[in-house]
Amino acid sequence: MNTIDPVRSWQGKWPTLGERVYVDPTSMVLGDVALGDDCSVWPMAVIRGDMHRIRIGARTSVQDGCVLHITHASDFNPDGFPLTVGDDVTIGHKAILHGCTLGSRILVGMGAIVMDGAVVEDEVIIAAGAVVTPGKRLESGFVYAGNPAKALRPLKQREREFFPYTAGNYVKLKDEYLAARD
Repeated sequence: MNTIDPVRSWQGKWPTLGERVYVDPTSMVLGDVALGDDCSVWPMAVIRGDMHRIRIGARTSVQDGCVLHITHASDFNPDGFPLTVGDDVTIGHKAILHGCTLGSRILVGMGAIVMDGAVVEDEVIIAAGAVVTPGKRLESGFVYAGNPAKALRPLKQREREFFPYTAGNYVKLKDEYLAARD
C-alpha cells in the first residue's frame, strides 16, 4: 500500500516532534510546527504551519478533525499571528484554532472556534461550539460558552482536577497506538 507521510516539510521547514509523539497516518502536520513530548494528533486533524509558526506543548491532544492554522504577516497585520498552545491541553473533535494563544490545562470543546489574536489563559474550559472572537481574552478559572463566548461560571474544583486526568488519559491511549504500530 502506498502511504503519504503525515509529517511533511514546507519550504524547507520540517515539523519537530518531541519524545513519544503520536501522529495518526490520516492527519497532517506540515511546516514550522513543534509538538512537545507525549502529544497526540488524531485522525483527520490538520496542523498547518505554512506561513507562520505553530508551537504545541507537552501532553496536548489534537482530536479528530481539528484544524490548527496561523495568520500570516501582511500590510493588514504586520506581525501576523502564530499559534501557541501550552501543556496538558485537550483540543476536542473538530475544533478550530487560528492564530491564537492558549495557555496550559485547557479543555477546548468539540466544534469550538478560537480566532486570530485571541488569548486563553491557563485553566479554562471552552464549551462545545463556543466561538472566541478575534482579540478576545479569556481569563483563567472560568467556563466560557456561546457565540460570542462569554464567561458562564467559575470552574469547579472537580473540573480543575479533570485537566491533568484527561491529558494523562490521552497520553495512555497514544502510547497504546504507538505500541500497536511497532
